[in-house]
Amino acid sequence: MVKVKPFAALRPPKALAQEVASRPYDVLNSKEAKAEAGEKSLLHIIKPEIDFDPIADEHSQPVYDKAVENFKLWQEKGWLVQDKKEMYYVYAQTMDGRTQYGLVVGANVEDYLTGKIKKHELTRKDKEEDRMIHVRIQNANVEPVFFAYPDNDEINRIVSEVVKKQPEYDYIADDGFGHTFWTIDNDSTIKRITEIFSTIPAFYVADGHHRTAAAALVGEEKRKSNPKHTGEEEYNYFLAVVFPESHLKIIDYNRVVKDLNGMTSADFIKKLNEDFVVEKMGADIYKPVALHNFSMYIDGNWYSLTAKPGTYNEKDPVGVLDVTVMSNLVFDKLLDIKDLRTSKRIDFIGGIRGLGELKKRVDSGEMVAAFALYPVSMRQLIDIADTGNIMPPKTTWFEPKLRSGLAIHKLS
Repeated sequence: MVKVKPFAALRPPKALAQEVASRPYDVLNSKEAKAEAGEKSLLHIIKPEIDFDPIADEHSQPVYDKAVENFKLWQEKGWLVQDKKEMYYVYAQTMDGRTQYGLVVGANVEDYLTGKIKKHELTRKDKEEDRMIHVRIQNANVEPVFFAYPDNDEINRIVSEVVKKQPEYDYIADDGFGHTFWTIDNDSTIKRITEIFSTIPAFYVADGHHRTAAAALVGEEKRKSNPKHTGEEEYNYFLAVVFPESHLKIIDYNRVVKDLNGMTSADFIKKLNEDFVVEKMGADIYKPVALHNFSMYIDGNWYSLTAKPGTYNEKDPVGVLDVTVMSNLVFDKLLDIKDLRTSKRIDFIGGIRGLGELKKRVDSGEMVAAFALYPVSMRQLIDIADTGNIMPPKTTWFEPKLRSGLAIHKLS
């Protein structure tokens, strides 16, 4: 069963929330972040290379020093202020008329190390270490990770009562997504939330595998270096926003390729007929309608590709995924793209950008073909995590992304 605790968040005053909060570090490149960052934006703390002209190497010591300097400065200026009391918080996000309600909690380092916080993706050591440096130098979890948990009626009832109150923050960001935030300061409610989570079997990493690993590993480092370690220290916990499974929706994560491995378009389509029912749909965008149905855009036309029975294993939780079917039958078998993580012949586009983005990348001549996939379900993600399996690269895309800076967790 998982363990959570309330904490005294470092966060912006009510009037500054929208100015301070930012998109996460990994959805913007340095140039985009520099263009987007206002004076008080958290981007100066999580992407401090933007404060150099020209933009500096994000892994250089002067950039790390700047991150620490800016974090102190934001606190000195009162743009980030620490709450006087340990609390839980409710963070709601609204996109396309749908709202998901998460609880902001301290998640437990030990739960990650023992597998109660379950992952569905592999992490890379270099990316883990980069995030660990940021946690170490700030002695804080500046950006949250995004978890799911099995629905619990009592937590849902508590949250529904909290959100009847006046929110601390309530704004619509430039991308049109709504962000609303409440504090939970009632002692008996705080105690009850902690108790309920002690009956919940697991958390599932939805977004932020590298940040989760980094936060937990820094906590473990601190534990090993403290001869008086008790397990109650603040570094035993890290910043997470946890959502009931039913609130979350995974959107599609699509692929574009640069070449057809020496084949003409006609040869390639002929080869696809071996494993797929191929139907030409014309010039209008075609979106996949069910699992094992894909859309392809090539030579100005959209096609429906439906994997034939027997080309995938229904009993294998990873083998049955559309990303696996597409990787095995198209990228590996026909295009000789073996490693999606390292190949320069393939690129990935989150479904939030729409299938029009696929068409644009092909029509521009940059790419030769595009493939859209039916999105993975939360149930598939949980089944894979529960069985200790790992999803192929670039399988899940969650929107909206959590804003960074609405709550920060200090490790001491």
